[in-house]
Amino acid sequence: MKKLSLFKIFSQSYFIVTLVFTTVLGVVEPGLAEDPFRTSNPRDIGEHTETAFKTLFFMGDYKGTEAFLKLAESEEPDEPLSYALRSSLAFTEEDWETLKVYADKTLHSAQKLLKKDPVRGNLYLAVGHFLDGTYIYEKDSVFAAINKLQLVFQYLDAAEDLDPNDPELNLIKGYMDLLLAVNLPFSSAEQAITRFEAYAAPNYLVDRGLAVAYRDLKQYDQALEFAQKALDKAPNNPEHYYLKAQILRKIGKKQNSITILEDALKHFNFALSKSEQLPRFIVKPLEREKRQTEAKIAEIKAETNSQLRDEG
Repeated sequence: MKKLSLFKIFSQSYFIVTLVFTTVLGVVEPGLAEDPFRTSNPRDIGEHTETAFKTLFFMGDYKGTEAFLKLAESEEPDEPLSYALRSSLAFTEEDWETLKVYADKTLHSAQKLLKKDPVRGNLYLAVGHFLDGTYIYEKDSVFAAINKLQLVFQYLDAAEDLDPNDPELNLIKGYMDLLLAVNLPFSSAEQAITRFEAYAAPNYLVDRGLAVAYRDLKQYDQALEFAQKALDKAPNNPEHYYLKAQILRKIGKKQNSITILEDALKHFNFALSKSEQLPRFIVKPLEREKRQTEAKIAEIKAETNSQLRDEG
């Protein structure tokens, strides 16, 4: 496996590191459920963990999540999802030692969960090893992290053998499968997309994941469709505006369209209006892509004016 591909797995996809980040049930009213993944056979994930999850992924509020995760750690100490989220937030701040602490807690709590709930136990053993592999990758090398990646797939396979249609499993594993399918040769993006769309949940995170996959496949019309669906379901999440802006920018550049690029700029600006919620590693590229969009608009306008002068 090429170093670049492993980099994308361990680094670019903090989506996966953050548990897939991506998800929260905008369609379930607060207090009616504590499982953001399942509508049948729900697990007792915990009120504070669910609120943290919703704050992070439905609202896109990274900074507002910490207090709920602290409550989850004290009152829901056996829930591996809360530790995985805490570790993932440390990733966004490049706080590697905190990432390591909560990766270890994810592994410990997942091991305890294994007898009671073997699907989620195996799933979060996979997530914990993924997070620990991210730490090894940052502190050592991509090659040192390869053994961890093998453990990730081992535990994901064990969870899948027990319940291949579990929504939480299919969300986390589905993001990983999409990432691999889009970035590695000889992988079937179509197969990964079909399974992800059929079995993962909640739906707004599925839409977001599909938008990212189609964007990376350069199928921008489909990407825009799913980005809009994610935005419709979680309209206050600045990352959804950012994602739609990226896709509009790609289309606008391809068509040399000021109208589409200005629409992209509007979405970049809305995302930036909530930049206080976001970590710097998201805000920095967001600002850069906004500037690039403004520059492209100015370039097209200059070219158009030059052509008009020549024709006159």
